Amino acid sequence: MTWTTHTHSDSAALAAAVAERIAAALDQALAQRQQALLALAGGRTSPPVFRQLASAQRDWSRVSILPSDERWVAADHADNNLRQMRAALAGAEGIRWLPLVPPAPVGPADAAFANTVLKDYPQAFDVAMLGMGADGHFASLFPGAPNLAAALQVPAVGADSVREQDASPTDLVPTAAVAILPDPMPSAGPHPRISLTLARLLHSRLLLLVITGEDKRAVLECARAEGETSKLPVAALLRAAHPAAEVHWSP
Repeated sequence: MTWTTHTHSDSAALAAAVAERIAAALDQALAQRQQALLALAGGRTSPPVFRQLASAQRDWSRVSILPSDERWVAADHADNNLRQMRAALAGAEGIRWLPLVPPAPVGPADAAFANTVLKDYPQAFDVAMLGMGADGHFASLFPGAPNLAAALQVPAVGADSVREQDASPTDLVPTAAVAILPDPMPSAGPHPRISLTLARLLHSRLLLLVITGEDKRAVLECARAEGETSKLPVAALLRAAHPAAEVHWSP
């Protein structure tokens, strides 16, 4: 797969461009299929994108949104990704929000709740937007997680099948979400996580990787250069087949 890389002058230009890209895919989905399904990243880069996206008038009641990953915390916790996402998209009334974690989770992190939710939404994401950490993780697929290899497994299908698998998605995306225990635990949001798997994220019509900063650009280029030998999780993303994958970066 060849990723199309878009370089933007600053974070404001990046937010505007990514919001425009998501809006175009969203409106196309609403026009062609009367509904849209988006998987969106949390983090500091996302809120400006979401605020611009929410400023446009459309029938948001036909749009379903879930986070690409979630912390194993209550729905009202400050570190809850969906809570932050809803705040940034507050102007878009009527969205159907799909949580990956129970409202008040207890016990060890468990992906059963997320997989039950996702079972009702087997279609391809119209947009999957991802961020990346300085350690090369995306969604919550962290290096060092005990089950990382399983979460990065990808079915052996061609790029066209990845895009047009709505008819039989369970054959191509066997596991939608997994529980992840980062090791070491990140200082920002030090919680167990629920994450969409690489296979589920690739089951999308448009895949966006949105990053800022020279340090993260260096990590991305390292993953590209190392190729098959790279232990960075993002390297598996960059190697996977997908028909419409874009990197958006700004300093």
